Amino acid sequence: MRHTESGPLGLYYEDIETGAEFVTRGRSITEADIVQFAALTGDFNPMHTDERYMQGHPMGQRVAHGMLTLSYAVGQIYQLGFMERTVIAFRSVEMKFSLPVFIGDTLHSVLRITEKRPARRLGGGSITAEVRILNQDGRAVQSGTMTLIIASRPAEAADGAT
Repeated sequence: MRHTESGPLGLYYEDIETGAEFVTRGRSITEADIVQFAALTGDFNPMHTDERYMQGHPMGQRVAHGMLTLSYAVGQIYQLGFMERTVIAFRSVEMKFSLPVFIGDTLHSVLRITEKRPARRLGGGSITAEVRILNQDGRAVQSGTMTLIIASRPAEAADGAT
């Protein structure tokens, strides 16, 4: 990430290399996260919100919403800074939910760029990345791909000035 007079600036499409890998910081899932996500989305499935119900369930305890986990991963990835003011659009996401996430689990994300395609009509290019959301034991709780549209370097910045 670069810094300009108007603030931080991420990478342009031309700066991102296939094979590049980005790793986020960790974040622990709390009961408050689950309660607030349920309130925000209206998803009060007892798997997420009813401790007594889950005592008789095969998982034995409440689990975080899969979309909560994915949402945190997207936020963690954004915080890396490489998309700061250069991301044009979040194009797609496809994720497999593999393991439950429990209160107290600490998650981080690993993003690896697998494909780049120019999208001049959109002002940049498409990058596809493999995403793995890992728990504190290094086990993937979710994995899949996401595609983003990243801005191309402006003509006035092509000489390396930002």
